[in-house]
Amino acid sequence: MADETTPPAPDVQTPDAAAKPAKVPKKEKPPALEDKPFQELISQHFLPGLQQALGKIGIQDVDLKFEQSKLPIRGFEDTPLWQVIGQWQSDRRQFFFIFSKEDIQAPKYFCCSDSSAPPSTLESFMIDERRVTLDLMLLYAIQRLNGQKWLVRN
Repeated sequence: MADETTPPAPDVQTPDAAAKPAKVPKKEKPPALEDKPFQELISQHFLPGLQQALGKIGIQDVDLKFEQSKLPIRGFEDTPLWQVIGQWQSDRRQFFFIFSKEDIQAPKYFCCSDSSAPPSTLESFMIDERRVTLDLMLLYAIQRLNGQKWLVRN
């Protein structure tokens, strides 16, 4: 039998990296709102968001402010802390969302009063949340105020 030879396979060149389409660089995500400085986040995003959420429920006369001041509760007047203070119904109802540090991830507290009386109880606020976001803070704030039966009646 005669030797049959098979012709060698043609060289198949793999396309090199230059021939591949260049990867499109990913767009950098803008920083999350929660990464903004604390005071900027609260004054420029939380306060307007809370004002808007309360307005949707029908509370238009709420006065919101953000300031560092001493707590309005007897026994806690020594240390000034950052607070979101809300008042409405001619200052008859008032509430305080209190931040223990300049960080929304730090412990937060809530107190309120009705009939122009000073608040008497300081409650922890959002203690079970691992990652606090602006939307979550707004949701919890509205839920907490609704827990007082101030927003909608049962």
